[in-house]
Amino acid sequence: MLSNRKILITAGPTWEAIDPVRGITNHSSGKMGYAIAEKAFRLGADVKLVSGPVCLSPPAGVETIQVLSAQDMYDAVHRQLEAHNIDLFIGVAAVADYRPASVHSQKFKKSSTELTLKLVRNPDIVTSVAALEKGRPYTVAFAAETENLQAYAFKKLVNKKLDMIIANDVSKLGTGFGTEQNQVLMITHEQTLDSGRQDKSELANTILLHISKHLETYEPDRTS
Repeated sequence: MLSNRKILITAGPTWEAIDPVRGITNHSSGKMGYAIAEKAFRLGADVKLVSGPVCLSPPAGVETIQVLSAQDMYDAVHRQLEAHNIDLFIGVAAVADYRPASVHSQKFKKSSTELTLKLVRNPDIVTSVAALEKGRPYTVAFAAETENLQAYAFKKLVNKKLDMIIANDVSKLGTGFGTEQNQVLMITHEQTLDSGRQDKSELANTILLHISKHLETYEPDRTS
């Protein structure tokens, strides 16, 4: 199904440092991204995984690049895109939208009852991949939402110029961050499919099967 395809996947959270001890992150465990990377390798793909900080072992057979921050992940993704003819990019990682404008070199001490942090926008990795003119891979993003799942996800699909978006409601009990199961909507510009609740390993196969059908007719521009 994915034999000889080159696939680049991001997984896990990012960590945006405040000082050497503290940082901004989220609840992503990386389990969904790792399951997709492992399943893609078993389906014959050449898989590269760019992972934020997680408590998971790298999938066997998958080249795994460990990163920390959103900027680290952005840089690693684009190095892989420049070095390899990637057919498919799947942005599963829960990348922090913002980071502190400055990082304290030492642990700062409590001095008042309030603390104000100035935050700046992080680069949008999936948007940058979808905007490539040369060698643009088929581009899929994950969207974690807590309300208006389909509407918000479709808006991201259009605004970011993606080929597909995989949306899940992380407010649902028993699915999403840190769980063994998930349920997603697989949304393209033409259709929306509901996966139903599945174990993440099984869901990874469902997602890759769906993507592979669209990937068959996609030809990235490799011209200079």
